[in-house]
Amino acid sequence: MYTGMIKPLFDIVFSLLLLLVLSPIILLVIIFLLFANNGKVFFIQERPGKDEKIFKLIKFKTMNDKTDSNGNLLPDEKRLTFVGNIIRKLSLDELLQFINVIKGDMSLIGPRPLLIEYLPLYNEHQKKRHNVKPGITGWAQVNGRNSLSWEERFSLDVWYVENISFLLDLRIFFMTIMKIFKRDGISSRTSVTMEKFSGN
Repeated sequence: MYTGMIKPLFDIVFSLLLLLVLSPIILLVIIFLLFANNGKVFFIQERPGKDEKIFKLIKFKTMNDKTDSNGNLLPDEKRLTFVGNIIRKLSLDELLQFINVIKGDMSLIGPRPLLIEYLPLYNEHQKKRHNVKPGITGWAQVNGRNSLSWEERFSLDVWYVENISFLLDLRIFFMTIMKIFKRDGISSRTSVTMEKFSGN
């Protein structure tokens, strides 16, 4: 009953309320990014959701599109803007994903939606992360976020899928609030974001 009815209903109601309450902050972020990214505010990318169904994830754009002499995008740390860095540290870049939650693509809590190109690289155990809707925050995010190795991250994702409950979601919710204030785990051990997954 929780995963089939209560959790989806709570997702929608809570997301609507948060979008309403946080609308002034969202407006400010849009204004700042209009200047920082030369008018480019939104980052939209296809990601796999529940049962590997593809959806369009929306976030605030925290990196510019600068390229090298060959037309290739510069490394993340060179494209992350000053404004974008602040937005990422405060986790404000994730706010627009409440729209994805309202649409039914995502849940408030679940494994983070990753790149489509990773789908063929998962082993059978790791594929279980797609048995539930992806989330804005999740068990891996409150236990290390981008500072985790891919193996650690996937292990935590699958553990969540196999142990999902109201009390666990409540625990993750409050741990997420603490993580936002502490601002830890935003970068990996060697990058400002997370290195790409290249397989097992």
